[in-house]
Amino acid sequence: MSHPVQKSDSEWQAVLNPEQFRVLRQKGTEAPFSGEFDKHHPSSGTYNCAACDAPLYRADQKFKSGCGWPAFFDTVPGAVTRHSDKTFGMERIEIVCTNCGGHLGHVFKGEGYPTPTDERHCVNSVSMKFSDQDPVEKAKA
Repeated sequence: MSHPVQKSDSEWQAVLNPEQFRVLRQKGTEAPFSGEFDKHHPSSGTYNCAACDAPLYRADQKFKSGCGWPAFFDTVPGAVTRHSDKTFGMERIEIVCTNCGGHLGHVFKGEGYPTPTDERHCVNSVSMKFSDQDPVEKAKA
């Protein structure tokens, strides 16, 4: 799939720190309970892609799952693309930024969390940055 933002590995390495590059561009995973947004629960704002700054999740879509990574039950419309991931001998659904293709994490369904979508988007903190602006307000600015 082609994404609107395209860069070579060396261009990504110039704008991402080594851990961001490992996770976003090489599909890595940060250690559980280590990310800055795991226990971050603001009342408003937006989590944007750390690579391209596209809005991904609103603060009101985040919930406390206890899984060790930030968890969201839904996304900003059109912000995240899903792919089948059959690595490590299991079948999962990978989620990437629709704008740049950066690896965010995985989405899990049917785990019984009391959310409107019955989904848990398990996202690496290093894949995101936080803005206190709502994506709709940001687009108007």
